[in-house]
Amino acid sequence: MTDRKPERRGLGRGLSALMAEVAEPEAAATERGRDMRLPVEKLVPNPDQPRRNFDDTALAELAMSIREKGVIQPLIVRPKGEMFEIVAGERRWRAAQRAQIHDVPVIIREFTDTEVLEIGIIENIQRADLNPVEEAMGYRALIERFGHTQEQLSSAMGKSRSHIANLMRLLTLPEEVQVMLRDGKLTAGHARALITSDDPGMLARKVVLEGLSVRQTESLLKTGPAPKKKAKSKVFAKDADTRALEQDISATLGMPIDLDYAGGGRGKVTITFSNMQQLDRLCSILGTPLRT
Repeated sequence: MTDRKPERRGLGRGLSALMAEVAEPEAAATERGRDMRLPVEKLVPNPDQPRRNFDDTALAELAMSIREKGVIQPLIVRPKGEMFEIVAGERRWRAAQRAQIHDVPVIIREFTDTEVLEIGIIENIQRADLNPVEEAMGYRALIERFGHTQEQLSSAMGKSRSHIANLMRLLTLPEEVQVMLRDGKLTAGHARALITSDDPGMLARKVVLEGLSVRQTESLLKTGPAPKKKAKSKVFAKDADTRALEQDISATLGMPIDLDYAGGGRGKVTITFSNMQQLDRLCSILGTPLRT
């Protein structure tokens, strides 16, 4: 496995500036009369577009709106040989074709490959119809690939830091549970409750089968069979600061962690990984190559 370093830009455009450069022409294009129109066949989607699934019903509704009112918000594109690659607005482009619209308004911008990928992630995160797993994966990509911090994302995107950290914790759940979350069988509230479970997959199946609410799921976790414990020194109840630190470490590592404080400055941190890729990543973070 090859390690990818975050693609920091140094003195280049920061996250806020990049977002502003995309948002400003879209908001001001109509005012300035700068709309340039291009045939839909001259546009090509970005092959690295982070979003792979386009809801068919939502596209049909957007196509109906475009058929009646046209494409109001210009697409952001960049030159790509004799064609133009879509930087932001692929859903509008797809819906315009369904509506049999032959050309669409565009704003042409010069962006690097890195910036195109970054903008694609940002645009998808800002969409209201992203499921929690897709949004969390977007935040993780911005942090791991581009070196942004949770604080920077919070400031630039108008999201609270706790919102970002809590969503990223969902990525520590087993793939089975993440699929249920993507499919809408579980809510983010259910999933957050399952993070502390010893067997989140089994509990998720029970929640879906019995149609349990978030409150019922939390109660089930509290009243479930107590785990077997060896006799040992007293473990203190976790206070709010300890739980917050536990969540931050878990979000940073991308793996569930359990922080137990035994008092007197003593305690332990338990890190749980679910596959060899996570173990490899943990070894890289600790600076210890995984021996195969």
